Amino acid sequence: MISNIKRDAEEKMKKTISVYREDLQSIRAGRANPALLDKITVDYYGQTTPLNQVSGISAPEPRLLAIQPWDATLIPAIEKAILKSDLGLNPSNDGKIVRLQIPQLTEERRLELTKVVRKNGENAKVAIRNIRRDAIDEIKKMEKSKELSEDDRKSGEEEIQELTDKYIEELDSITRSKEDELLEI
Repeated sequence: MISNIKRDAEEKMKKTISVYREDLQSIRAGRANPALLDKITVDYYGQTTPLNQVSGISAPEPRLLAIQPWDATLIPAIEKAILKSDLGLNPSNDGKIVRLQIPQLTEERRLELTKVVRKNGENAKVAIRNIRRDAIDEIKKMEKSKELSEDDRKSGEEEIQELTDKYIEELDSITRSKEDELLEI
């Protein structure tokens, strides 16, 4: 029974880490990466649609992203969505392709981005701690309903805590490496 709770908690913790990694990909480190635009949505015939579903996105140069919409009438909507985003990029177009020049990051912007990374890391840690809390609550309920002995409850809680420590350590490691990547010139 405890193994099922532990397995569920571990699955949720792994999912939290993978979501955190995806979030970090959208934070630019000075290089053009199509993942920067993953969170941008455009209004496509009344529907809010992710940009990567209405266009092809490529990085032809290290500091340039090219967005080629499948419908050229979308170009103004794409430019508007990019300007509204928190990317701080100015789009330009030639009637067929929207280009995003990725400027060199300033020291100030790098520090801002490291703060964003830390904040996202803290949010991920909170999510993992909530998973721990839910798992421990389940174990306590099982003890109350006499499905577990007190010793089993304690060992189950210890196992869940070890799991939590492991994933929080992994989060810290991911955060440190992203911060290093941002601060590298």
